[in-house]
Amino acid sequence: MFDNEDDIHPLLAGAPATTAFKKLRKRIVRQVREALDQYGMVRRGDRWLVCLSGGKDSYTLLAVLYELKWRGLLPVDLLACNLDQGQPGFPSTVLPEFLERMQVPHRIEYQDTYSVVKAKVPQGRTYCALCSRLRRGNLYRIAREEGCSAVVLGHHRDDILETFFMNLFHGGRLATMPPKLVNEEGDLFVLRPLAHVAEEDCEKFARGMNYPIIPCDLCGSQDGLQRQQVKQILDGWERNSPGRRQVMFRALMNARPSHLLDPKLWDFTGLELGRPNGHAEEDDIPVLR
Repeated sequence: MFDNEDDIHPLLAGAPATTAFKKLRKRIVRQVREALDQYGMVRRGDRWLVCLSGGKDSYTLLAVLYELKWRGLLPVDLLACNLDQGQPGFPSTVLPEFLERMQVPHRIEYQDTYSVVKAKVPQGRTYCALCSRLRRGNLYRIAREEGCSAVVLGHHRDDILETFFMNLFHGGRLATMPPKLVNEEGDLFVLRPLAHVAEEDCEKFARGMNYPIIPCDLCGSQDGLQRQQVKQILDGWERNSPGRRQVMFRALMNARPSHLLDPKLWDFTGLELGRPNGHAEEDDIPVLR
């Protein structure tokens, strides 16, 4: 499927010919196809705004979506979009030149949200919440202007896990970023096709393809962010027990409301003797030794 260089989109041209990279690429494509199918993301003829930050994750997202479209497996129209938020030193020519060279239709939007964030957020507080809100509002506006039905983001499996634990540790709720949702206004889908893909694989893929990765100076300049703390915890668990991240991710796909404590999700008061609830018994819960 991947060996004919004459039948490939420019985004994938020149891919490393090593067996390891071919396996990596096939795995990512398979996982994206699984997410697209499992969560019903694709509606034939739709137009997607694919958000491109210049980081490893969004490059991987763009390449895989174009791979699937090139192969006739993704019947939607794709428009890449970069929101230049005015960070000092941001290399504003890198993405336009790359997208032109790759023959990818795109829109580059400049909005100085950096100055707004710096002015509004007190010193010592993290920028992420306000920055994300401003970015999201602009991307929704652009999607509407471009006639898109979906905003497509590059969040991967590890982002989803980290968000779950941030909500658990700091928000007091069991929630994370879903692979598919409808925005509050009800007029746009928000899609995360990399939901099953590991961050490590995005890193290996983007660097293997030698994409011009741009760091996020706005967020990366801050130490001690809650997300970084959670990432360190997960890294430690993974080192001590390889594969732990994937086990935890599978747990998010296997929720049992009857074995949690939220009466809004399960009618505990309505339970009656002689009427099993259809879920696993308590002695089916694994014991940690």
